[in-house]
Amino acid sequence: MRTSLIAYVVTALVLFTLDFIWLTNAVPAIYKPRIGQLLLETPNLAAAAGFYLLYVVGVVGFAVLPALEQGSLVRAIWGGALLGLVAYGTYDMTNLATLKDWSGLVSAVDMAWGAVVSAIAATVGTVVVRQFT
Repeated sequence: MRTSLIAYVVTALVLFTLDFIWLTNAVPAIYKPRIGQLLLETPNLAAAAGFYLLYVVGVVGFAVLPALEQGSLVRAIWGGALLGLVAYGTYDMTNLATLKDWSGLVSAVDMAWGAVVSAIAATVGTVVVRQFT
């Protein structure tokens, strides 16, 4: 239980911090010019919190804990990257398939970001848990 809790907290902090930095820079540079008409003036923070709380469960369950069990940092990297690609890809490809003004470039960039940020968060979560348990 302690391992899972440490993994969750660390992974959440890393994911949220990196995503905050990303969105602060990417929204005005990438998202707004291409899909600005679809964006809310102010993000729905409750929905965002729900995403992060749930998504971190996935990163820990599908990447961090298996990496710890296997003693493999590579497992954390690839598990996080694959989960990020699939999760962000589900969102982005569904939007591309169903929304009239959705951008293919936004989908590609967002899917790549999902893979990268999830891999980093899973890796840091794994490293920190190894040090404290």
